Amino acid sequence: MARLDRLERVTDLLLVLLDTPRPLSLREIADRVPGYPEGHAARRQAFERDKRLLRDEGVPVLAEALEGHDQVGYRADPDAYFLPDLGLDQDEQAALNLAVAGVHLGEPSGRTALSKLGATGEPPLLGAPSMPVVDLPSMTELPALPVLFDAVRQSATVSFLYRGNARHVDVGAIRFRRGYWYMVGFDRDRGDARTFRVDRVESLPEVGPPSSGQLPDGFDPANTFSVDPWKFGSGEETDADVLVDAAEAGRVIGELGEGAVVERRDDGTVVVRLAVTDQQALVTWVLDWLDHAEVLGPPEVRMAVVDRLTSIIDTGGSVSS
Repeated sequence: MARLDRLERVTDLLLVLLDTPRPLSLREIADRVPGYPEGHAARRQAFERDKRLLRDEGVPVLAEALEGHDQVGYRADPDAYFLPDLGLDQDEQAALNLAVAGVHLGEPSGRTALSKLGATGEPPLLGAPSMPVVDLPSMTELPALPVLFDAVRQSATVSFLYRGNARHVDVGAIRFRRGYWYMVGFDRDRGDARTFRVDRVESLPEVGPPSSGQLPDGFDPANTFSVDPWKFGSGEETDADVLVDAAEAGRVIGELGEGAVVERRDDGTVVVRLAVTDQQALVTWVLDWLDHAEVLGPPEVRMAVVDRLTSIIDTGGSVSS
């Protein structure tokens, strides 16, 4: 089991290093990648082993100077890691799809970790026996993901159900963060940039004609993805305090950054403070953490959570819908 745990940690580390636009300190990496020890010396030793493993496998992990106490930051150069566009014509693409469809999935060992990289089975990364892999999760796991990738390739619009509402989006990019795939694009129904978690897409997306997507001038998926959804709104800014239990405190801090923490309690819980202009987006984010997060204030934001939960109960729905 320890070997599989490390596999998942190295997988998360690779994705974090590829996704960051700037070098990350070891402290920031540990906040974003679950599984590193708490003590600095043990954390450093574990990270150095993981970094060496990635480099041995050909991953371009870069070490760059940082200002301040941390001194050194790390990232992976996507341009040196990802394959360039293969430039396949339609027949070649069809042949590749046929070959991929014929690959045996093999044993499910490491399936969760590897699906984050678009693969299944346990590869020889950590010395496991060689076995066939595929390049996407199965259709039963994330049926929307390959469709959305295809929409990005074609610069096309997509239509789908999300939290019970029909959405029409010009797709800008697909991103991965902390174990989940996200689609970034321009939401035509809201008239603004939005980020959607792929596993919460409720219907198989319908892809429009090639080049039907019309992203606004200056649209930058990286900037859109870095903006918290509760900051998308145009309302008056309000500070909201959210209590997060010890089980999820590390993940929340990894998502929001240390600057959001206003209180640390002896039992491991933390209070984070968020500047909110879209109250309903914050409510959705809080409910995504189920019973691990609670809005402490202000009263109107706390009541908005209560109202949403009451509505869910009245309609027989679920928090995650």
